[in-house]
Amino acid sequence: MTDADAAPRSVGVVVVAAGSGTRLGAAVPKAFVRLAGRTLLSYAVERVVQVPGLASVVLVLPEGWLPGEPGYDHEISRHLPAGTAFVAGGAKRGDSVRNGLERLDPACDVVLIHDAARCLTPVSTFERVVAAVGAGAAGAVPGLPVVDTIKTVDAEGVITGTPDRAALRAVQTPQGFDAKVLRTAYASGLSATDDAALVELTGHHVRVVEGDPLAFKVTTPEDLAHAERIVAAGWSP
Repeated sequence: MTDADAAPRSVGVVVVAAGSGTRLGAAVPKAFVRLAGRTLLSYAVERVVQVPGLASVVLVLPEGWLPGEPGYDHEISRHLPAGTAFVAGGAKRGDSVRNGLERLDPACDVVLIHDAARCLTPVSTFERVVAAVGAGAAGAVPGLPVVDTIKTVDAEGVITGTPDRAALRAVQTPQGFDAKVLRTAYASGLSATDDAALVELTGHHVRVVEGDPLAFKVTTPEDLAHAERIVAAGWSP
């Protein structure tokens, strides 16, 4: 079966949007920062709901920013399908993902974990990840070739190595997984910097599929300005 032929029965998406956005220097959590008059989260959700086979969506939001609480942006709800679940985030990203998984429909075959800060990620990127998992991969993440030369250094800043950049990828989200594989990884008690690394620690292989420059993460004011230029130039989902 090829990736193009894959057709999983159902897809669940956990949108992680509980970060504080300290490096962005905003007065609100990052997901609620405005980009051309709309929150980053509303842009992200607009893409998520176009994922083929979508059956369940969970938004992981900061405390005080859930529906019915003062900070919530009701513009977001306009894009959401019926049955969307909301849950507060945890102390760390892994805790937030775990909270989201607990609210996701357990019947979903494929689970995507997506950072709301990657708010301009094209639907085609989601499709590639879903197709790879549907074709049998335990996990799949989008990634781009690394164009800079990378150095490893020691505690003193002395260069200790120069990895071959041909074998390096800068990974993005959504990160997608077979649902049973991801749930088992989160039940393992292990911890990692991202979902793919956690799944790798449990002995599974994770594929890298083609990423997209538009899937960059809005982290700094410069990133936000870059996103504003893209939207102003006529970007559309």
